[in-house]
Amino acid sequence: MPRRIIEAGGDQWTVSVSGRNTQYTKDEFGLVFTRGTGAGREQRVTRYSPVGHRSPDRALAELSDRQLHDLFRQSQPAWTAPEGAYGTR
Repeated sequence: MPRRIIEAGGDQWTVSVSGRNTQYTKDEFGLVFTRGTGAGREQRVTRYSPVGHRSPDRALAELSDRQLHDLFRQSQPAWTAPEGAYGTR
């Protein structure tokens, strides 16, 4: 799965497609922003509706760094989203 890396707030975040399907299938998908590894790892999640390619991997590759930063600002902690199992992991 393709990944992107952005810098936000002085930290590097890896951006990847969540892999979780929503009811809107190809019209919307989740993006996961990850900082760190192991127990100290922090994840944030947001939804994205692609304008160009409908394939999540290709749509992620199409996003500019500025668009990724905008999506990061809209993201929420992973424990509040289905992708993070609402904190039950």
